Amino acid sequence: MKLAYSIRTRLLLGAALVLLAFLTGAGLAAQRANAESVRAAYFGRLQSTIYLLLAAAELDASGALVMPQAFAEPRLSLPGSGLYAGIHNVLRGEQWQSASALGQQLPFRRSLQAGQWRNETLDGAGGSFLSVSYAVTWKASAREAPLVLTVLENRAAFDREVGVFTRTLWLGLGAAAVLLLLAQLWLLRWGLAPLRRVASEIRRIEEGEQSRIEGRYPAEISGLTDNLNKLIQQERVRQTRHRDALTFLAHSLKTPLAVLRSALAAPAHLPATVAQQVSRMDDIVQHQLGRAIAGGAARFAPPLLLAPVVERIRDALAKVYAEKALDFNVECPPDLAWRMDEGDLFEILGNLLDNAAKWARSRVGLRVWREAGRLCICVEDDGPGFTDTESVLRLHVRGDERVPGHGVGLAVVSDLVASHQGELKLTRGAMGGGRVDVMLPVP
Repeated sequence: MKLAYSIRTRLLLGAALVLLAFLTGAGLAAQRANAESVRAAYFGRLQSTIYLLLAAAELDASGALVMPQAFAEPRLSLPGSGLYAGIHNVLRGEQWQSASALGQQLPFRRSLQAGQWRNETLDGAGGSFLSVSYAVTWKASAREAPLVLTVLENRAAFDREVGVFTRTLWLGLGAAAVLLLLAQLWLLRWGLAPLRRVASEIRRIEEGEQSRIEGRYPAEISGLTDNLNKLIQQERVRQTRHRDALTFLAHSLKTPLAVLRSALAAPAHLPATVAQQVSRMDDIVQHQLGRAIAGGAARFAPPLLLAPVVERIRDALAKVYAEKALDFNVECPPDLAWRMDEGDLFEILGNLLDNAAKWARSRVGLRVWREAGRLCICVEDDGPGFTDTESVLRLHVRGDERVPGHGVGLAVVSDLVASHQGELKLTRGAMGGGRVDVMLPVP
């Protein structure tokens, strides 16, 4: 079974991973910085003890080291206190140790270059120690002696202090991580709430409880909801058109069928009546099918280049009306494109140009351009023009019964233009004949 794809889960998991990586890096950096700071503080105190030993050191007449019994640092006088001092007299090979080192085996340094400081961690039988050593050539009167001074401090106190900080740090970071994740979860729930509302509205639309998405949504998804409403509206218009076409078809066929039924009583006129009514029924079916399949405003259709379609229709009509030697004057930018079903464009241009060529004496003009965000189509001819600009848009109404035709073309164009929420105007053109203007808004 395929698991549900959740944006919230992905975002929460991504945020958790980023937060974990950040807090881990920050925690390790803080832990290391604290350890270095505490170590520097310990070494600074041990270095101060070195200075204390230097201030108290003396040499006797034989060059032997003489140290006082007590120091300003009381821990040096307390056995096992954790702070230990030792001075090695290099020339005499003797080692002085503080009273705190009594009974201890400590790793005091015995050699070091004069004037050199050394901060380090030493391991001995008594454990691990922080050590600061300093070498000096001590002079007293005419005597001098190279001395190596070492102060040790048990590392246990240092480790405890660092450990307390480390535990506190990671507990705090862990608590902060939990709080931040909870806050992130709440923010995600709040931020994705519009998507849940959209899904809820779509479910209500599917169940018939509402007809469109009605809520107000953030700019990031308002385009989605607007397009969904447009798609829903287009689908409902298409369904209504299909239903109306079937209703109109059934209604329109009643009259021809009644005429055929009554013609059975007059066998002599039956063939002519059948031919006439079958032709009429064919026109009705074509017209209603044209209404039913009209694509309407195609907001989601890819842009269609108009020039190739115009050229194909012009070339086809030039062959159909070759005996009239019509001059087709076509103006259409080669790069003009429009979101429109190709079948609808063929129906509109084909019917308009066919109608103009049928009535024209010698010239037919077509101009297609874009203006103020609308697609404009103008078809003219030098024929007699329209005597009635309203009735000719109705089915089976012809401008002149002497001209072949069925009165279907302009009615189909009118329905198609209406399905695109456009405008259709019939006037007299500059050529002296009829002029048809079609304006289609942006889908």
